[in-house]
Amino acid sequence: MKNDRINIFYSNEDEGYIADIPDLKYCSAFGETPESALQEVQIAKTAWLEAAQSAGKPIPEPKYRSPIYQLTT
Repeated sequence: MKNDRINIFYSNEDEGYIADIPDLKYCSAFGETPESALQEVQIAKTAWLEAAQSAGKPIPEPKYRSPIYQLTT
């Protein structure tokens, strides 16, 4: 899965950063910095994709696209 959108935001409740991939349901991770949250969500993405593949579940096509890509298609 390429060009997937990753959201990173600060969570006051968790006192750290959350990264999630909207196209992969429930795929998210926590980090103390935006960079560490990004690294952790990449690990979660790999695990998510491997679990889906092992279970024979379909891998969704990316739906969320940056506005810059929307202008070029």
